[in-house]
Amino acid sequence: MAETSTLHDAFLDELRDMYHAEKQLTKALPKLMKAASNAELVDAFESHLAETENHVNRLEQVFESLGETARAKTCDGMKGIVEEASAMMQESFDENTMDAVLIAAAQRAEHYEIAAYGTLVTWARRMQHDDAAELLQQNLDEESAADEKLTEIAESGINQTAAADAHA
Repeated sequence: MAETSTLHDAFLDELRDMYHAEKQLTKALPKLMKAASNAELVDAFESHLAETENHVNRLEQVFESLGETARAKTCDGMKGIVEEASAMMQESFDENTMDAVLIAAAQRAEHYEIAAYGTLVTWARRMQHDDAAELLQQNLDEESAADEKLTEIAESGINQTAAADAHA
């Protein structure tokens, strides 16, 4: 008879998924930085790259707090988001449109992470993994802040200029 998996097993599976997702983003963010032309957007991507590296470290701390080895499980969701972003970067958009597209791609990744970390924090709290919950909450807070920053950048003129260029 097969052993029944528990919420703890699902939690570990999701942690492994996010570990892989964050590692994918450490490779994707430099490409976004290179493709961006808006200085504020480049700075935001650079800043979030440093945060993403910290997210990887925090996830390793979470695994350690649970007595587990940090290992990744292929995150197909983030893989798809990264592949879509790569495809968009191959298009021949004008600079403002490319920046708008890069923001959209980055926000897809942020929203994916926000959803995953929200679940992980809730599960960690329910299972009384307090140290893990605290570390995961820090990642969640930073993902939410990055999403807000991207919205501010988009609304500060990039989307408006790209829209005006579309009708020129």
